[in-house]
Amino acid sequence: MYRYDAFDAAFVRQRTEQFRDQVARRLSGELTEEEFKPLRLMNGLYLQLHAYMLRVAIPYGTLDSRQLRKLAHIARTYDKGYGHFTTRQNIQFNWPALVDVPSILEELAEVEMHAIQTSGNCIRNVTADHYAGAVAGEVEDPRIWAEIIRQWSSLHPEFSFLPRKFKIAVTGTTHDRAAVKLHDIGLVLTRDAAGAVGFQVLVGGGQGRTPMVAKTLRDFLPKERLLSYLEAILRTYNLLGRRDNKYKARIKILVHEVGIEEVRRLVEAEWEAIGRETSLDLPEAERARIAAHFAPPDLTPRPAEPPALVEALATHRPFRHWLRSNVKPHRTPGYAVVDVSLKPIGGAPGDMTDAQMEALADLADRHSLGEIRVSHAQNLVLPHVAREDLPALHRGLAAAGLATGNNRLVSDIIACPGLDYCALANARSIPIAQRISERFADLDRQADIGPLEIKISGCINACGHHHVGHIGLLGVDRKGEEAYQITLGGRADENAAIGRIVGPAFDADGAVAAVETIVETYLEERLGPDESFLAAVERLGLAPFKARLYPDKRAA
Repeated sequence: MYRYDAFDAAFVRQRTEQFRDQVARRLSGELTEEEFKPLRLMNGLYLQLHAYMLRVAIPYGTLDSRQLRKLAHIARTYDKGYGHFTTRQNIQFNWPALVDVPSILEELAEVEMHAIQTSGNCIRNVTADHYAGAVAGEVEDPRIWAEIIRQWSSLHPEFSFLPRKFKIAVTGTTHDRAAVKLHDIGLVLTRDAAGAVGFQVLVGGGQGRTPMVAKTLRDFLPKERLLSYLEAILRTYNLLGRRDNKYKARIKILVHEVGIEEVRRLVEAEWEAIGRETSLDLPEAERARIAAHFAPPDLTPRPAEPPALVEALATHRPFRHWLRSNVKPHRTPGYAVVDVSLKPIGGAPGDMTDAQMEALADLADRHSLGEIRVSHAQNLVLPHVAREDLPALHRGLAAAGLATGNNRLVSDIIACPGLDYCALANARSIPIAQRISERFADLDRQADIGPLEIKISGCINACGHHHVGHIGLLGVDRKGEEAYQITLGGRADENAAIGRIVGPAFDADGAVAAVETIVETYLEERLGPDESFLAAVERLGLAPFKARLYPDKRAA
C-alpha cells in the first residue's frame, strides 16, 4: 500500500494545524457556525442530528493493521467505542466532541490518515474494487490509479469548490465491484486491440433524488493521458454545472440536459486545449514510483485443500456456511480472499467496536500480511489468506463476533445511519435492517434464497444505495409518519440498473413483512435454485410481486 513521503506528511500536518486554529476560533465565538461550516466540511466534519460526525478517508479502501488499531484507539478514547464503515470505503465516528477533533486528526496523521475532502463540494475519497491486487483477471491494480487521482485532486485549486460533490471510482476487471456506473466519473481499466492499457471513461452516474446510470464518454483513453482528460472533464463541469439549484448541480444533470454527445464534444475540445497549453499528465517515472507501492505480495503457491480445511468442512457447520459465502478465490493457488462480515444478525450494519478492530488487526497480522480492505457493502476484507489458515482464522473471527457467513445474502444489508443520526433523514434505516436480518436469521434459509442484496436509505439522498438494491427500501415521510417505499431489480455491477418502484409505501412493520413476502414470492416463482433473485425479477417483471404485496389491488 502507498506510504506517505515527506511532502504528504507535511501536507497533512499543516492542514491539521490549520484546522486546530479554526476550531479554536469557533469555540471562542470568533467564528459563527455558518462561517465555520465550509471549513469543517473540507475537513470531514459534519453536524448531525445529535452531535458532530467525523468522516475519515480510507483511500480506495486499503488499511493496514497499524491504522486499524489507531481507529480502535480513537473510537475508545474520543467516541463511544465504535466506528461506522460506509459505502464509500470510509469510516465515520458519530460522537466526537468538537474540542477533540484536532487531536483526533493529529493522531490520524501519525498513521498516515486524514479526513480531508471526505465532504464538501470537491472530489471525494476515490474508491476502487475492494479485491484489487488479490483476484485474477485484472488488467492492472486499480488502486495505483486511485492513488494517482488522490494526489492530483487533493486541494486542487480549480476543483475545491465545484457546483456539487464529485465522486470517482476505478475498477480493473470486467466484473465491476466498484459501482463505477453509479459515479460522477467511472474508470474501467481495459486493453485496446493492440494490447495497450487504457481506460473506458464513464460519466454522469449517481443516485440521490435523480438516479442515473453513467454513460460512456470514451471507449478507450490511453492510461498515460488520464490526468489531463480528468482535468478536461472537471473544467467542463466546473464551467457549466448548475450552481443555482443544488438538486440539479451534479454532473449527471449536465449530461442529461446537454446530452452525452455534446458533453463529449466539449470535453474533447477542452482536452485538446490543455494539450496545447501544458502537460498535465504524469511522467512515467512517477507512475512507476507509485505503482511500486502496490506490487503484489510474494506468495508461494500452497495446497488448495489442506487437511485442516477438509476436516473443518466435514465437522463444523458454521465454518461450511462461512466458507461458502465469505471466502473467494485468490490469484495465487492455495490462497483466498476473505470477506469479514460487519452484519451480525440483529446488528447495526457497518458498525465495529474498538475491541473488534483490535482483534481483526491481530488476525490480519497473523493471516493476511497485515492488510485489510473496506468494501462498498460496509464489510471488511482480508485479501491474502492461505487456505490452510482458514479454520484458525474462522475461530478468531468467531471469538470477535465477526464470523457471520452471510456475504451477499439476505442479511448482508447495506443501511445508512438514517433518522437515528442524520438530520436529513425521513425515517430510520438501522432498526429496519436489524429486523429484516432477524427475520432471516437461519443461514440455511439464506443459502437457499441465494444472492440477494437489500439496501436501505433513510431519505432520498440515497446514502444506503437503495436505488441499486436487488430490494431497495427508501424512507419517506407520510403525513408525519415514517414509511418505506420498495423498489426491485436494482444492481450496481457492470450491468447497473435502477430499481423499479413496486407500489405505495409501507409502515415499518409492513416493510419488514413486505420483504419476506417478496422473498417468498421469488422462491415460489423461480425456475429452480439456479435462478437468482435478479434473474427471476427480470423474467417475471413486477406483476407477481405486486399481486402478493397489494392483494386488494389488481397487479399492474
